Amino acid sequence: MTTETNRTVLAASGVVAGYAGKTILQQLDLHIHAGEIYALLGANGAGKTTTLNLFLGFLAPTAGLVRVAGIDPARHADAARRNLAYIPENVALYEHLSARENVAYLLHLAGQPAATEAIDQALASAGLAAPAFGRRVAGFSKGMRQKVAIALALARKVPALLLDEPTSGLDPQATTEFNRLLGVLRAENVAILMVTHDLLSAADVADRIGFLDAGRLREEVAATGAERFDVRALHRRYGAVV
Repeated sequence: MTTETNRTVLAASGVVAGYAGKTILQQLDLHIHAGEIYALLGANGAGKTTTLNLFLGFLAPTAGLVRVAGIDPARHADAARRNLAYIPENVALYEHLSARENVAYLLHLAGQPAATEAIDQALASAGLAAPAFGRRVAGFSKGMRQKVAIALALARKVPALLLDEPTSGLDPQATTEFNRLLGVLRAENVAILMVTHDLLSAADVADRIGFLDAGRLREEVAATGAERFDVRALHRRYGAVV
């Protein structure tokens, strides 16, 4: 019997995909469940961005199946995207709008308008300081912009979140805070896929880590026990892949 916590939200089965006749992903099998944080690591060109583009519906596989909450994003991109949030490496917000106004406007575009009180609650849950709610985002740091994006994901209540190099450019304190916020989303049963080069951050927060090499998922390692991961062993694996 499928329960909420083991329900597959993001799925790629036997996927072959690429661009302009060049194959990037080769028989990719990836399944991410509700309430799980999955970190996908690999060198440049391994296929991490291609994987994100498949789930976003920007690329159709030449073989295999891709599903977002049971929806084929290649055939029904809008429906699939209504079930996920995406935070790129550099979060794009409307510079002349405040944090509160950005969330309100983006919710309106998504067809999910919300009251100011609900938006403020989402911003607070995302860890943004209350005095910043009404400030223009033009002067926000990367970490603050990410909090606005996470507030949007919280307000939309989507079942899946895609992250592209989320800790790149963050200092250690901001990285720790960001990982805490991912824990908040995990507790809301959100399925989270983060592609990253940051092995230490992945080890801190991920439930599973996958190593992508030349378009193939070479190995998956699951967190176990109080220590979660053997970081030295992970470094050896990652070094072998890269």
